[in-house]
Amino acid sequence: MNNNRNFIGYGKQGKKINWPNNAKLAVQFVLNYEEGGENCILNGDKYSESFLSEIISAKPISGRNMNMESIYEYGSRMGFWRIYKLFVDRKLPLTIFGVGLALKQNNEICSAIKEANYEVASHGYRWIDYQFIDEEIEKDHILKSYETIKYIFGSPPKGWYTGRVSPNTRRLVVENTKVIYDSDSYNDDLPYWVTVSNKKHLVIPYSLDNNDMRFVTNQGFNNGDQFLQYLKDSFDCLYSEGGDFPKMMNIGLHCRLIGRPGRFQSLLKFLDYIQQYDDIWICKREDIADHWYKNYS
Repeated sequence: MNNNRNFIGYGKQGKKINWPNNAKLAVQFVLNYEEGGENCILNGDKYSESFLSEIISAKPISGRNMNMESIYEYGSRMGFWRIYKLFVDRKLPLTIFGVGLALKQNNEICSAIKEANYEVASHGYRWIDYQFIDEEIEKDHILKSYETIKYIFGSPPKGWYTGRVSPNTRRLVVENTKVIYDSDSYNDDLPYWVTVSNKKHLVIPYSLDNNDMRFVTNQGFNNGDQFLQYLKDSFDCLYSEGGDFPKMMNIGLHCRLIGRPGRFQSLLKFLDYIQQYDDIWICKREDIADHWYKNYS
């Protein structure tokens, strides 16, 4: 475990960078695919899932929670396809944070991801909290996810995001895979380098505020207009700063959340808003990683 914390980052001077075509802002959409990898006794778990669903105050139960199971199923049965069609029709790039076990259970979605040439970054093998999971079990899950994505998509993931991490996660990922970046961080608006197990490693921070998960959390978004306004405000701030110091904006999506009709329109309207700009770079996370390795290593 690394006890060091960095409170300084790029500091007062910031970091002057250049995105491709001198874009003022790199905009990156992530679609989390978790449906089928969540806590469920059918997966050998002791309790049902209780996180990120319409049942905001859900409690884990030692049995099947049929309501929770069907809410997650909406993401793979309906939500994914609604989002997929939007991005395909607009020819926009997308990064999938894919849970290994979830991907294994839906061949049609995996085929669609391959056809669209989306990036698949690992989201772990299970959509569970690894905070207190035994290190050897977490290592085993990391290897399973890495090999599962490699088997399904023909190549291993270049990126990683466990989400609900343990203090060991980043080290275990670096030591047991060949990923070139991870996103288990929320502490900057730009990528940065760290040293893990004597290896230089790239971190591309993610976002929990520009994220549809706040539709189903306390003090979250109550309707699509709130989500849309928050995304627009974030974009406007970063775009304005990008005239001198270009940064990146992450937008996190979930099939079962933004894929609901009452929320989906906010995503569509946000895409309408940013696609008016010709000096931004909408990209995949691996594109950001490749650019950083090439220009800022």
